[in-house]
Amino acid sequence: MSDFPAINALLFGLRDCLVDSTTVQLTPGALQTLDGLKQQQIPCAWIDELTEADALQLSSPLPSWLKAQHQAPAPWPAPDACWHALMTLKAHTLDGCVLVSGDPRLLQSGLNAGLWTIGVASCNSRCRADSLQWQALSIQEQERERGKATLQLFALGVHSVIGHLEALNDCLNDITQRRIKGEKP
Repeated sequence: MSDFPAINALLFGLRDCLVDSTTVQLTPGALQTLDGLKQQQIPCAWIDELTEADALQLSSPLPSWLKAQHQAPAPWPAPDACWHALMTLKAHTLDGCVLVSGDPRLLQSGLNAGLWTIGVASCNSRCRADSLQWQALSIQEQERERGKATLQLFALGVHSVIGHLEALNDCLNDITQRRIKGEKP
């Protein structure tokens, strides 16, 4: 089992997955997640559909080693942006490549590209912990909204859903176990 590759490359949605698009600050757990992946030497990139100026502004809080893919030859949900990002990372195979996002169009692009996909429920604008809408909800209403976001992501066909980036490591371990059993995306 030790020679079985865990994860070959990770792609992240930029907006509201790694960086809060309203405050231009890292989302909770983003830096710790990226640091852990760097220590494991897992190639990573962020991906989004942005102009160069918007991409520079939104990606400013991210570590400089993180690769970027902000322009694609075809709009999402075409798989081109995912494939280009993986080529930038020098991924030699799609096997073991994962896309993490809360954006339905980007997740569909990842599915179309043949990647493992992980939806992040907290990327849903109503589920962001710092939003005034979210803070105004009762605990029961927050759970209901998080449940709706999770169901919407699973309805897209994603392979896993996490509530926030802090749960990514466990999810990646689950995908590794699924791959060991022969499951494909």
